[in-house]
Amino acid sequence: MNKFFVLFFSLFSFLWSYAQEIDEDYIKKHFEKIEVHIPMRDGVKLFTSIYLPKDKHEKYPILLNRTPYTVAPYGTDKAKNYLGNFPGMSKAGYIFVYQDVRGKWMSEGVYENIRPTRTQENGLQIDESTDTYDTIDWLVKNVKNNNGKVGMYGISYPGFYSTAGLINSHPALKAVSPQAPVTDWFIGDDFHHGGALFLMDAFRFMYTFDAPRPKPTTNENSPQGFHLAAKDYYKFFLDNPTLKGLKDAYLSHTVKFWDDLAKHSTRDTFWVGRTITEHVHNVKPAVLVVGGLFDAEDTYGAFETYRQIERLNPKNNSILVAGPWYHGGWVRSSGDSFGDIRFGEKTSLYYQNEIELPFFEFYLKGKGTFKPAEATVFLTGSNTWTTFEQWPPKERQEISFYLTASGKLTTEHADVQEKKISYVADPHKPVPFQEGLITDRTREYMIADQRFVANRPDVVVFETDPLTEDLTVVGPILADLKVAMTGTDADFIVKLIDVYPDSSTAVSPRADETVMANYQMLVRGEVLRGKFRNSYSSPEPFVPNQETIVQVSLPDIAHTFKKGHKVMVQIQHSWFPLVDRNPNKFMDIYQATADDFIRNEHTLFFGGNQASLLRLQILPKQSQ
Repeated sequence: MNKFFVLFFSLFSFLWSYAQEIDEDYIKKHFEKIEVHIPMRDGVKLFTSIYLPKDKHEKYPILLNRTPYTVAPYGTDKAKNYLGNFPGMSKAGYIFVYQDVRGKWMSEGVYENIRPTRTQENGLQIDESTDTYDTIDWLVKNVKNNNGKVGMYGISYPGFYSTAGLINSHPALKAVSPQAPVTDWFIGDDFHHGGALFLMDAFRFMYTFDAPRPKPTTNENSPQGFHLAAKDYYKFFLDNPTLKGLKDAYLSHTVKFWDDLAKHSTRDTFWVGRTITEHVHNVKPAVLVVGGLFDAEDTYGAFETYRQIERLNPKNNSILVAGPWYHGGWVRSSGDSFGDIRFGEKTSLYYQNEIELPFFEFYLKGKGTFKPAEATVFLTGSNTWTTFEQWPPKERQEISFYLTASGKLTTEHADVQEKKISYVADPHKPVPFQEGLITDRTREYMIADQRFVANRPDVVVFETDPLTEDLTVVGPILADLKVAMTGTDADFIVKLIDVYPDSSTAVSPRADETVMANYQMLVRGEVLRGKFRNSYSSPEPFVPNQETIVQVSLPDIAHTFKKGHKVMVQIQHSWFPLVDRNPNKFMDIYQATADDFIRNEHTLFFGGNQASLLRLQILPKQSQ
């Protein structure tokens, strides 16, 4: 593997310059662009841009991208700057097709967020799967010079449409790559995590995305985003403390999404019907699932999509790639660093040229001998690509780290007798999710230094002694917390952190070249709204001052805590304004008033028969 990387990256300068030759003039010179309205089975027509290679010496497969984010530029005299998922694909020999999904931009019909999949039970006549089928059927019958094979790809929302294409797929669809796919908007993607609303993302995104569209329209007529003159979102959301008040004051032009949230505040049939992974049976195309380990939007979606396709289709040819990327970073950056953390190589270029392009070349053209591992995952910390026969790796071993009253994190269950600590969480002084003035939700918060909150009295901290050898953690994480509280509900935010030694000479790639001594790198953080601790569909109140077990699940990681580093856990009860504040009362939060938000005294228990602990899965030394 190391010899291969040396050879590959010696070609980097050539590959990069090759990709940079692509621009709008190149596309116009080498492709003919046509625009069509493709009819669906119910008569609705979807606007579709098709880029046909002018070179007709061979037949080409079709690469389809379905999007709610516009296929712009519109007009046959205008072209994209490059075609496909990254610039190098433009020269690879494909017919590139982009489609505005139903109800968006220039397509007809009514848009519906994460449109539910049709079933015998719901009686729906169309869904995103039928629209995909009808589109592919029209393309292979009407687009000249195609070879009868179709591939799909998409990042984020287009990733959702790629997954939908797998359901009752068209026979011509041979290869599909859902990338950071929107998967479950209640449990772990985008606008809900652990049943808690991701307030800042939902408000700012839906402010424009959910605005009504009375008729088909082009990008030039798109609604303007929310403008906050003071640029202080922490203060803005404190000054607008209730979801109902926020909607009434600022979202009168875009109420459907917010009304749906209020009507469906638990994981009812509304959310289940919109969870695409409930329906991925009998998958026939080859599948390449891609995700970023530090994706602020859809880390959960990538791992869950792969997991459910594998579970429901044991004979399907599906593989997983996970790298050290932010949302879409595998095609939007070189992948050699993120935030303050360096990765030692240009991970995105390796992925593009050695996995994604060969995937489509093999399944759509029959070129090459594409034999990837079941899972190709970049281990951060040790900064190495590693391959596995399954994910999570079968050779993993579970290890428990016990929380102690002294603030230690230890693999030994040392406290025979139960101990406890108590602290207060005040929703009027919530813990910020990122350092400094919050003018935006940065993507870097997923990996950022956590020292800015480590000394707050409402953040409890536990850490190991310096490690005497490397510790590689893979797969999902589970925190078992034994708690009590004075309120009847609370949020639980658990953060797993890599603490650099004070002797570290690592340097941030940022312009200030910050030295990383004592840096507290966030490896994974997640929230659970406490009332959903036993069920997302049937919430339960806490009994004040009664000991209760709360389990917080954190999405998969692949990280090596290096020798000399420490493993740290931080526990807190707000993550603001990333997550909306919990009133600390068992209630429908969409009906909360400003007076409902109360202080909550928390007690965390250690030792005894049911100790508070963190369950990690590690690779044995011989497997690393």
